Amino acid sequence: MGKPTGFMDYGRKTAQAVMPKERIKNFREFHMPLPKEQQKMQGARCMNCGVPFCQSGMEIMGMTSGCPLHNLVPEWNDLIYNENWEEAYNRLKKTNNFPEFTSRVCPALCEEACTCGHYGDAVSVKENEHGIIEYAYEMGYAKARPPRVRTGKKVAVIGSGPAGLAAADQLNKRGHHVTVYERDDRPGGLLMYGIPNMKLEKSVIDRKINVMKEEGITFLTGVNVGKDLKAAKLLKEYDAVILACGAKNPRDIGAPGRDAKGIYFAVDFLAATTKSLLNSELKDNQYISAKGKKVVIIGGGDTGNDCVGTAIRHGAASVTQLEMMPKAPAERTEENAWPQWPKVQKTDYGQEEAIAVFGHDPRMYQTTVKEFLKDKGGSVCGVKTVKLESKKDEKTGRMVMAEVPGSEGKLDADLVLIAAGFLGAEKYVADAFSVALNERMNIATEAGKYHTNVKKVFTAGDMHRGQSLVVWAIREGREAAREVDESLLGYSGLPVQ
Repeated sequence: MGKPTGFMDYGRKTAQAVMPKERIKNFREFHMPLPKEQQKMQGARCMNCGVPFCQSGMEIMGMTSGCPLHNLVPEWNDLIYNENWEEAYNRLKKTNNFPEFTSRVCPALCEEACTCGHYGDAVSVKENEHGIIEYAYEMGYAKARPPRVRTGKKVAVIGSGPAGLAAADQLNKRGHHVTVYERDDRPGGLLMYGIPNMKLEKSVIDRKINVMKEEGITFLTGVNVGKDLKAAKLLKEYDAVILACGAKNPRDIGAPGRDAKGIYFAVDFLAATTKSLLNSELKDNQYISAKGKKVVIIGGGDTGNDCVGTAIRHGAASVTQLEMMPKAPAERTEENAWPQWPKVQKTDYGQEEAIAVFGHDPRMYQTTVKEFLKDKGGSVCGVKTVKLESKKDEKTGRMVMAEVPGSEGKLDADLVLIAAGFLGAEKYVADAFSVALNERMNIATEAGKYHTNVKKVFTAGDMHRGQSLVVWAIREGREAAREVDESLLGYSGLPVQ
């Protein structure tokens, strides 16, 4: 511990955000990093606990507490305080292939498990991680380091999201020849087209991809494996194949009127905006515009919030976000004790912007769509809503959200975005490789393993575990890489986690 009294001497500080009405004028990242001297003080706040829950990655009551990557948080906090930034970077990279991504988009499971946060303010771990990686690029620590020896083994990674990239990075470090196939026009998967630019600027992804290319990884974009390229060809050419295509099968809302024009899945709305932004700064009009429209978003999670922020930047006339579940409490309940993930009310950046622009929180809780309303031309013009309440299902005994009789309402809408989550992997890829699926439509493997029922075929990330966080995808990619490495060489020098 660099400063035993640091957590008492210094208060928590994080990057200052640009004010909502200013930041909605563009799609750029809007947090201003702390100066190095203040970052040093934040490192000093870490207590180097006897039991560092921040890096535990435990499952408690079905929720993750602490970092699934087991990042060596106390170590690099101490190194920041002592201004040893290069060693801090080395310790960070031991467990995390992509701190430039996680320091921007991770919900900071580490901070919610921080012992300082039990009675006061948690250490700004995510902030410190961001400071380390950006300084590493500035100073040249994060430059390409190609492997000195090649094994002659060839591995194909299908999908270039965080799981695929992590697996590729690890296997390349071991000296295997790695080729990453991506069906979109740019590598990055979920990172590129699933997360808006204001949360993760795409130049950050390009910067890392360029380093990986310099290290010897080949990226082939615009190749839809299972359609453009046969699985049999890959299995013949490569010693192993990793399927990391994500869980891109969106959950639909099967209410009457679903065939109305103007209803889109959130992932298509977000991806089209990012693609047009990168190609032409939105000048090509090749995106789903919310300008001047009354927007209704079905779904209260992170993707729904991203739709709120994106629609506001388009210039939406109004934005309403429907959330099936009740409003969370402002503070932890006794049943949700630390170090569990806190199930408390969160107002994210998109909701902050809606409050600033429209004067109220866009969320309507315990509400869902019962019917989509169409005008004479077949376009959506509104939604019929209904309130929900928690009830016990008599058949299963489980608690479910049931409709409240007589609680119907109506909302005007010119554009409806469905952000209701995902139902597993897209089946055509699994079918192409003849891999088995489980009941959740994810690729099936033995518990804790990544090898599928097909020889030489492995899987990782959301395609394996279902929709999850970037940190979990990176961990799965790393673990799958170790399993592949063992299958190729009979042993592995890659870390267990």
